[in-house]
Amino acid sequence: MAEKMSMKEQAKPLALPSPAIHPTAVDEEEAVGGGASRFRSLGKRRRALCCCCSCCGATTVVLGVVLLVLFLTVFKVKDPTLTMNSLTIDSFNLDLSSPPNNPVSANVTLTADISIKNPNAASFRFGSSATEFYYEGATVGVAYAPAGRVGADRTVRMNVTVDVLADQLASRPDAGSTILSGGDLNLTTHTDIAGRVSVLGIYKRHIKIAMNCSVVLQVSLTSANTTSTTCDGNVN
Repeated sequence: MAEKMSMKEQAKPLALPSPAIHPTAVDEEEAVGGGASRFRSLGKRRRALCCCCSCCGATTVVLGVVLLVLFLTVFKVKDPTLTMNSLTIDSFNLDLSSPPNNPVSANVTLTADISIKNPNAASFRFGSSATEFYYEGATVGVAYAPAGRVGADRTVRMNVTVDVLADQLASRPDAGSTILSGGDLNLTTHTDIAGRVSVLGIYKRHIKIAMNCSVVLQVSLTSANTTSTTCDGNVN
């Protein structure tokens, strides 16, 4: 009986070690392989992130350089030009029945053809303006022009009409004698136009244009006409 029990105990197989406590070689290899795979994946993500950041930075730099070049060349604000194209006499009326102290009185209506040239790649907006006429330092007439807009690389022409103030002109003794004898009346004009150029709504420049002109009117008892007009302009 004892011999049978001994033989059964010898025939009983030995218990295998628990994988949870004693991992096999296969499990260790899988664990090592999984860690290496995660490390490689993390490295790829870092390289992709660095590449993306580099591309974004390079794109930003390129765009900045392009905008800088555009603002220094194409979008650089240039000075608009104000020109007196012509000055014509629409009407000339002579009154010889004036009081003795003013032997002659003349009513003159002038039309000034003025143009504004905008050489910029952005529009030029300007407010209402005035053109003043002077004779020997005294104001003899004022012409008004409405506000407006000049498109990019465009020219706008305006016609302004002024009635020369007869009493102001007649109050100058030499004006009456010049008209009676026939001669030249030397007038001067002054025009101010204030406006603004806005580039892409980012850069805005306020501009003031001034123009001074010397006008020679040849007058007589029967007619009057302009013989010369010389202008000089400046921009602030």
